[in-house]
Amino acid sequence: MKVICNQRDLSTGINIVQKAVSIKTTMPILMGIYLKAAGDKLKLVGTDLDLGIETYIDAEVLSPGEVVISSRIFGEIVRKFPDDDVSIDVDSENNVVLRCQNSEFTLIGQPAAEYPELPTIDEKEAYLISKDLFGNMIRQTVFACSIDETRPILTGVLMEIEDKQINMVALDGYRMAFRRGAVQNEKNSKEVVPGKTLMEVSRILNEDPNESVRIFFTDKHVLFHIDQTRIISRLLEGEFINYKQIIPNQHKTKVKVNKKELSDSIERASLLAREGKNNLIRLSIRDEEMIIHSNAEIGKVFECVRIELEGEDLDIGFNSKYFLDGIRAIDSEEVILNFTTNLNPCIMQPIDSDSYTYLVLPVRIPNQS
Repeated sequence: MKVICNQRDLSTGINIVQKAVSIKTTMPILMGIYLKAAGDKLKLVGTDLDLGIETYIDAEVLSPGEVVISSRIFGEIVRKFPDDDVSIDVDSENNVVLRCQNSEFTLIGQPAAEYPELPTIDEKEAYLISKDLFGNMIRQTVFACSIDETRPILTGVLMEIEDKQINMVALDGYRMAFRRGAVQNEKNSKEVVPGKTLMEVSRILNEDPNESVRIFFTDKHVLFHIDQTRIISRLLEGEFINYKQIIPNQHKTKVKVNKKELSDSIERASLLAREGKNNLIRLSIRDEEMIIHSNAEIGKVFECVRIELEGEDLDIGFNSKYFLDGIRAIDSEEVILNFTTNLNPCIMQPIDSDSYTYLVLPVRIPNQS
């Protein structure tokens, strides 16, 4: 195998597929990147058997072939190369010679035949969604996935597609994030995609809003096709929680508040809240103001935010991190907070849309009845 390609293109390709490369594994071959030169392309593949990523870059293929190279050292070498053409030569013993200007590295590769093949996905039935919308949907939901591996289904995001609408839902038992968007395809689907996979997808998405992501499902896998890159992941098995039953349909207290003012105040209050045992902040909602309290052994904090209130006064407590995560995920300048009682969840929404909903459970305030 002999191929010549641009250093920046090669480095970008390596960065993309490295997201799926195993760091710790009993199969050393999975710590490598699979390369295959054919036609006018160089294919790069990384996989940990649960997640696989392949991408293509333009190349001058002087001699086709394939090899597996150690991901870590290969990536470091190429990143350090100057911005110029890189040649990759592989002999019959899988010795790899990398050259760029006056630099030359020789690495010991591994036989490509030992590298596991990615699952074959039929790409006939695609769900199309714009890149910017899909990137926002991931950003606004994936952080609410559970990290508790004892409930694997909650470590993923539900992707529910019906009537050209896609709902993405993540929850961990303390909060829930819901985002609705449009998708092109008449076929309905309901699958749970690992949060880790979606985080890697979001890192690969570029900023071009005119391009679409193509999504394909099988019984066990999902494929995200983005430009020259394909991300293939196992789906999570099991029954996702009926999230629609969790969202209250009534409220007694409605607050409209400036997002930045509320976010800044809670960030300051959380400086002390983090020093406590349960990261607790307390909200006292009265007339035209919300008082934010936080106490810890080293001191206490008092913040006041102007609000518009409809309904009853309320005292309620929250984990400051969970509350702040929801506020940060909302894009509008003003936020609507709906409350029922101090024991029921708070529902956050942007003021100008009902396409995003964030639910967070309260924390019982000491001495609270």
